[in-house]
Amino acid sequence: MKLLPDNDSTPSGSATRAHSGSGDQRLSKTVSDLMRTPPIVISTSGSLVDAATRMRENEVGSVIVVAPEATETLDPIDKVAPSIAGIITERDLVRATSSGVNPATEAVSDWMTLDPHTVDQESEVIEAWRDLASHSYRHIPVVDAAGGLTGVVSMRDLFRVSALRPVEGQFADVPKGMEGVVAAETHTGTVNGELGFYQYRQYDAVELSRTRSFEEVAALMIDAELPSRDALSRFVADLNTARASVGEIKAASEETLRLGLHPDYSLSEDGVTPTSKLSEANQMARLRTAASKLGEAFLMKPTFDSSPVQRRRDCIRMISSLPAIAASNWRMSQGLDPVEPRDDLGFVANYAWMLIGSELPPAQAQALEKYMISTMDHGLNASTFTVRVVTSTGADLGAIVSAGIGALSGPLHGGAPSRVLEMLREIGDPDNAYRYIKKKIEDGERIMGFGHRIYKTLDPRSELMKEVALELGGSLVELAVEVESTVVQLLDELKPGRDLYTNVEFYSSVVMNLCGIPNPMLTPTFALSRCVGWSAHSLEQASDNRIIRPASRYIGPAALQPL
Repeated sequence: MKLLPDNDSTPSGSATRAHSGSGDQRLSKTVSDLMRTPPIVISTSGSLVDAATRMRENEVGSVIVVAPEATETLDPIDKVAPSIAGIITERDLVRATSSGVNPATEAVSDWMTLDPHTVDQESEVIEAWRDLASHSYRHIPVVDAAGGLTGVVSMRDLFRVSALRPVEGQFADVPKGMEGVVAAETHTGTVNGELGFYQYRQYDAVELSRTRSFEEVAALMIDAELPSRDALSRFVADLNTARASVGEIKAASEETLRLGLHPDYSLSEDGVTPTSKLSEANQMARLRTAASKLGEAFLMKPTFDSSPVQRRRDCIRMISSLPAIAASNWRMSQGLDPVEPRDDLGFVANYAWMLIGSELPPAQAQALEKYMISTMDHGLNASTFTVRVVTSTGADLGAIVSAGIGALSGPLHGGAPSRVLEMLREIGDPDNAYRYIKKKIEDGERIMGFGHRIYKTLDPRSELMKEVALELGGSLVELAVEVESTVVQLLDELKPGRDLYTNVEFYSSVVMNLCGIPNPMLTPTFALSRCVGWSAHSLEQASDNRIIRPASRYIGPAALQPL
């Protein structure tokens, strides 16, 4: 079944977009000026294949599900508008097919969203946009005063018009943190926080983590399709060839250490000698510097001046070289020599080899690979948005990735997975969990590794990492499971109705610890995997660029009188 990306351009099929008399979107006032009419519909008995076919033929990203007896193509003048049973979108189709069902026999009624949110056709565009932004829906049925279906409008349609309002002197207020605001169009991936689902391209990201190699998924992100065997061999060869030489890696590591010499380190003729441990923040600062140095060493031109082939080459160089620099930075900060990379190891196993200095056992290597695949991308998060903003200025990839690392280093974004391990060590024994967590909750303190801005249910990455942790086993895993159970129990007792679930940091910190990743390298390891997603978004932004320049509302004192 071939699925199309969401397409909100005027379709060539039966559905058309209504416009105001002038044909100028800036003059549109109500939803009826923007909606597609008649809408594309399907009966509740239709199959997933039927739904996909209608989307493809009419170039739309959703179809409205109606009762079987309703007419399946509507003329709003001659036919009575049917009631709405549900809506099914391309994301639903991806979710269904990734679960292994037969799309030819599976009914849309089993996968549709029941009783979808609707918008009145006479609603003001700006009011409809404000209402729907909080729901994070992409396609919304439009109804008349009687509740009958008259059309479909997308969030993209509404955002385009609301985004034009500032030009006319009216600002579209958005929630703090821009929550629910569509700030980019992407084919790279998306997150559904309500369903607890995220995807890379058209594939379930968790299933990719379970079944594919890091190199395969990286190729999917960079080149937009899962590679054939021959294409994968070429991609791996590109990675190995593009990697910086051992001499370049060592020189860059020495320079990053010297540029930001930590007070707890001494400098002698023999190099940098550690006198105490560096923190995650220190290592992220060095990784940020390393990304910038790679941009300089490889003479990466501004993306504005680069061809698509050059931009892809720069991404491959960054993805392949940054792990070697990160590993070398760590080892040299500990007074150890860098370890030369090995072409006979996979990407993730090779990173662990360069970092730890020994080859991981198969179980640990597979666990670390699943983690690094599962964290490659995750919607338009803070660091990815940062990457797109910097790309939109035409900057070079060294500047772009160093900006992404800077955003990821913040405790509220990439967090500090080591803080989860610190909490577990403070608890020490499962018998201490109840007393420790209860005090944290009563004191209003944050419980590390719990809660997420997007997910309103279980974080699928955390579920995957828990599964991986249980496979590895051990006392640390047993403690983590007990802490998770205790948090859920105590919240139910002390704060009924407040659901709080583990996020990706909770079990991933346990997994990385069991794989031998040093605590200060937990967030840098996260950054190395996310560099793939950043690269994909940078390529996408550069391919159809417009500088990202939102407006702000001045709320300071009125202008002073002239001097």
